[in-house]
Amino acid sequence: MTLVDEFGDIDIYLFDQLLRGRIRPGMRVLDAGCGGGRNLVYLLKQGYEVFGADSDPAAVDHVRRVALSLAPALPATNFVVSPVERMPFGDAFADAVLSSAVLHFARDDGQFGAMVAEMWRVLKPGGLFWSRLASTIGMAERIQPLDGRWSLLPDGSERYVVDEALLLDTTRQLGGHLLDPIKTTVVQGQRAMTTWVARKL
Repeated sequence: MTLVDEFGDIDIYLFDQLLRGRIRPGMRVLDAGCGGGRNLVYLLKQGYEVFGADSDPAAVDHVRRVALSLAPALPATNFVVSPVERMPFGDAFADAVLSSAVLHFARDDGQFGAMVAEMWRVLKPGGLFWSRLASTIGMAERIQPLDGRWSLLPDGSERYVVDEALLLDTTRQLGGHLLDPIKTTVVQGQRAMTTWVARKL
């Protein structure tokens, strides 16, 4: 068995949270904007109670098939076609909410705020919020603003990009607490990807 067999194409910064024991067996984990489930392989294989939401029906169909092969007892209805800002889960539903490369597709400040508020709503008090998203950190001078925070990155992609002040202010407004300092990887001057990890108090 290889590491890829065991963990799939998991984001290395999410793997870090697993190594540090912040996402543990017995936790209910919701992947908000799950795509095809690249971050769920290990969790499914280890018997976590996994849920996912994505606005793309094809992605949800794919993650249901992945779940069926790795965790056949898990209901297919755990994975739903839904925008992140309007998920059909109850308040304080999940022990951990994951958001990988989702928030930087927000159309504007309003949608960004709505997605974050919804993920926070479904997170239990004491729960873990983990997100990876594009930012201006470390390369603001190389990013071309288009409309508000919607910007053209040097790699040619267009994204909604945050900065450190927005993440810190949003964490405070939510009543959360940063579990890690905000960490950013600058990819050879082409884009900056930031990891935002907070605890819901």
